[in-house]
Amino acid sequence: MLLPKGFEIEMYTGTFDGDIVGLSDRIVADLDRFSREPDTRNVEYTTAPLCCYDQLLCELVRPRQILRQYLQKLGDYTLIPGSTLSLGDSRRFFRSDPKNPYHGLIEQAYGTTVVTASVHINVGISDPEVLMRANRLIRVEAPLYLALSASSPFLDGNVTGYDSTRWQVFPQVPDPVPLFESHAHFVRWTEEQLTLGTMQNVRHLWTSVRPNGDRRPYNLNRLELRVCDLIVDPIDLLAVTAMLEARIWQTITDPSLDPLVRSQFPEQTRAEDLLALTMENERAVAKHSLDAPLRRWEDGSSIVAREWIEQIYTEVLPMAKERGIRCFLSPIRKILREGNPAQQWRQACDRGSSPREQIVRALRAEIDRERELEDKLCRLSVA
Repeated sequence: MLLPKGFEIEMYTGTFDGDIVGLSDRIVADLDRFSREPDTRNVEYTTAPLCCYDQLLCELVRPRQILRQYLQKLGDYTLIPGSTLSLGDSRRFFRSDPKNPYHGLIEQAYGTTVVTASVHINVGISDPEVLMRANRLIRVEAPLYLALSASSPFLDGNVTGYDSTRWQVFPQVPDPVPLFESHAHFVRWTEEQLTLGTMQNVRHLWTSVRPNGDRRPYNLNRLELRVCDLIVDPIDLLAVTAMLEARIWQTITDPSLDPLVRSQFPEQTRAEDLLALTMENERAVAKHSLDAPLRRWEDGSSIVAREWIEQIYTEVLPMAKERGIRCFLSPIRKILREGNPAQQWRQACDRGSSPREQIVRALRAEIDRERELEDKLCRLSVA
């Protein structure tokens, strides 16, 4: 048995030289499954909730193939990797829908700090209290998923000094967002934020992970991990998803795997201490990704991000094997060994390359990767 999973993929469009060009208004008008973001330079597509990883792989690849073909009809355009405006221009906001008042609010309040590309991973959980428990666990471990996915070391053609510039600049709203102790706590807190105006609507909850559903905060059916930078390689994305799902299965089968239960912080301040630790870890990972010095939620002890991920990988391996997804989990080790995209690009720049050269190399490599996956896996799945 596997949980249903779906993805929201935000990607930039632009030229084969790596320059980002806003085309979302034309894409959304002509293609199904794609939706616009407030700025025209990125576009989003979603996948249906599916349990099977082979099917998810095809659902990730096929829309991109369709979009790439469409972009070629518009001109010499393609999809651009990375999660920030790597080659610029972060000074200007290009509205995709000037008549949308919510887009106007976003532009005025946050500017281009929200014009980022990322992947949101949604995992179906039907029981609202189990969902809240999983939300607590994944919230305190969200920095590890960011460390695996970091792909935004550039902004406006410069190396920023952050592996995830996206998470460094992206506004977390409201501030702070607590560790929700129950579904009732989440409902009460959300209603309070809407009354206070710190949230404009139920979608205006921007944090690393959140409970989600068709009528939130009342009807919830999935956990949405929002912290990840864009993971352009579908195989790597499924690996991160497999680790996430295996971790969720652990807390489903073992209710004591709950930070509010298992953490050794003082009970009176446990929720606040865990939240402070998590925010500190997120900031460290935005800077150093896999090499970030972190503190464990269990006892506050120090550990490096890649070592913590390696330990969780070992812990979830039996669960992944039991659920039949061990093969999809295995690329985690490759990421730990070779580094995430941000580290690879930054190291190449240290050797004399440029941000443009790295973005161009990555976008062409991803075209080849998608062709390989389309040929070898999607056709096999259809057969």
